[in-house]
Amino acid sequence: MEGTAEEQEVGEIDVVRIMEMIPHRYPMLMIDRVKEIIPDVSAVGIKNLSINEQFFQGHFPTRPVMPGVLIIESMAQTAAVLVVRTLGAEAEGKLVYFMTVDDARFRKPLVPGDTVHVHVTKIRNRGTVWKFRGEARVNGTLCAEATYSAMILDK
Repeated sequence: MEGTAEEQEVGEIDVVRIMEMIPHRYPMLMIDRVKEIIPDVSAVGIKNLSINEQFFQGHFPTRPVMPGVLIIESMAQTAAVLVVRTLGAEAEGKLVYFMTVDDARFRKPLVPGDTVHVHVTKIRNRGTVWKFRGEARVNGTLCAEATYSAMILDK
């Protein structure tokens, strides 16, 4: 049944369901839940940063900051959940490989205690290649952004 984007919105997806949808696991699972998802359009993932995150031990011991590459990884994982929700069960557990990362900007460090809202929007897809725009926000403030594309492959 066809409907507007609002009619197709799906509720929250918890971390257990995320792990069924994408193959990532600790310490590389970079989202804790998806709070909004509109299939084939957009999603908002959540990452709660704790001082106990493994990467904070070395980046940096005197001033812990989430590495930029992991911020982009959180965008990619949120997009992967969007893709699986769009394509259905046959896409669950498939591997997704980055092809490009463009126009990445890091505007404000992400630190322990932050709740990061990862907004992703599909730009387009052709076959197994998908392109997205991602933003990481804390309390509404834009902290990082990027445009990226990825290819979905079977394991």
